[in-house]
Amino acid sequence: MIRIREIPLPPEHNVAQLPYEAARLLKISNSKIRGIRLVKRSVDARKKPDIKIVYTVDVTVEGNENKILKQSGCKRASIAPVSFYKPPKSAPVPAHRPVVVGFGPAGMFAALILAMAGLRPLVLERGEEAAVRHEKVRKFWETGELDPKSNVQFGEGGAGTFSDGKLNTGVNNPRIGWILEQFVAAGAREEILFDAKPHVGTDVLLEVVQNIRRRIISLGGEVRFNAQVTGILREKGEISGLEVNGEVIPCDKVVLAIGHSARDTFEMLHGMNIPLESKPFSMGVRIEQKQSTIDAAQYGRGDPVLPPADYKLVKHLENETVYTFCMCPGGYVVAAASEEGRVVTNGMSYADRDGENANAALLVTLNPVDFPGEGPLAGMYWQRDIEAAAFTAGGGNYRAPAQTIGDFLAGRTGAGAGEVRPTYRPGVTWCDLHTVLPEKITRALKEALPLMDGSLKGFAAPQGILTAPETRSSSPVRILRDESRQSALKGLYPCGEGAGYAGGIMSAAIDGILSAEALIAGLEVS
Repeated sequence: MIRIREIPLPPEHNVAQLPYEAARLLKISNSKIRGIRLVKRSVDARKKPDIKIVYTVDVTVEGNENKILKQSGCKRASIAPVSFYKPPKSAPVPAHRPVVVGFGPAGMFAALILAMAGLRPLVLERGEEAAVRHEKVRKFWETGELDPKSNVQFGEGGAGTFSDGKLNTGVNNPRIGWILEQFVAAGAREEILFDAKPHVGTDVLLEVVQNIRRRIISLGGEVRFNAQVTGILREKGEISGLEVNGEVIPCDKVVLAIGHSARDTFEMLHGMNIPLESKPFSMGVRIEQKQSTIDAAQYGRGDPVLPPADYKLVKHLENETVYTFCMCPGGYVVAAASEEGRVVTNGMSYADRDGENANAALLVTLNPVDFPGEGPLAGMYWQRDIEAAAFTAGGGNYRAPAQTIGDFLAGRTGAGAGEVRPTYRPGVTWCDLHTVLPEKITRALKEALPLMDGSLKGFAAPQGILTAPETRSSSPVRILRDESRQSALKGLYPCGEGAGYAGGIMSAAIDGILSAEALIAGLEVS
């Protein structure tokens, strides 16, 4: 096949134009185009308001590809590279089937790889299945009644289930295309296979994660919900079993794919002297603006043909970096607490991204030297303290403390919302965020907001909303592992976001796959 890059078309185009554009660029007749496959689609808004939708395509042609390329002289065309991932197909069956702890992206894809290799993995998820979990989360958002065992952080699909479902990553890995294909096979839209910034949406993810679970079971795996690991057994430096709901499960190979909110598990590992370390992470707020404001800034016009615009901003200050993360076009700020007496915010979007507001995490980088305590769990305990302070400031009922951007920059509490209405449920309490967040964070945010507004007009408009705190962007703890991807406790494979090795759905899924592959490789040489 021939790959042609950067084919620009107007927003109101028809994709049926692509074969004709390909033929024109290759200087061949339309009849010689035998097939075309979309590889990438993106929005080019550099020349506002002249927006273009830009495609990369792979074309099957009649005739000699190299000769056609040479005759065309097209510098944007070349032979399409061959890159694909082939999962391990089989492995020696051990005496004990492997166990996967956690059913977020890392655990889910580790379990899928193990199941495809015929190893019948047992998955232990402390939360509930997606349908039940969804109802618990809905009730929490409406009433403020939190279930610490089943919430935005814990349950089938992990924290990513209640998010925008973004699947883009800075990692370049052949497994990415395969992962996207598994999402599509489980019910995600085909557009994620070629969109430059693919996303699934919470409403679709709820069904996708259930379908992946059903596939794992069909391959011989087992998934148990409400199954929290409360103890790890070991013999001679190797794992020998897990304690779950009063039961001991014998095992010698465990993929530990806990999320970054499994704080009691971190404490258990620390108590067992499993090597852990503090790692840099970020905290801050959720920033919320009108989606129309972002569209106008990014596109220079309002256009229903164009997708809701997104953004990604970074400002390097003297001692900190402030950046946006997990931007949700047409999305909602949501309550994401997993512990009683603490407030946590996150963002999510549905597949159509048709909400009135846009939101993103606005975060300040923090290093272990910044943590108020010492030890590998110091960052985790700092998170807890901030979340507890936010709970009190919000009124003690899971309402989140919030402030308009104008009031935050001016240092006044203010009277509340204006043009931008906060989307956080169960509601917000207006207060001065300088009394809720550490001074290091508020000082950096106050300095960065005007600078970011210079890069994206309207980003720091006075009517925008800051809702606090955003504390769970990544894990403050890393579970150390060696070249074989095992902990010092042999047979324990820590992976994913909670273990400190990923930062999003896609990177966590890749890390889970790599750990499953390492486990399988260990079986083959033992």
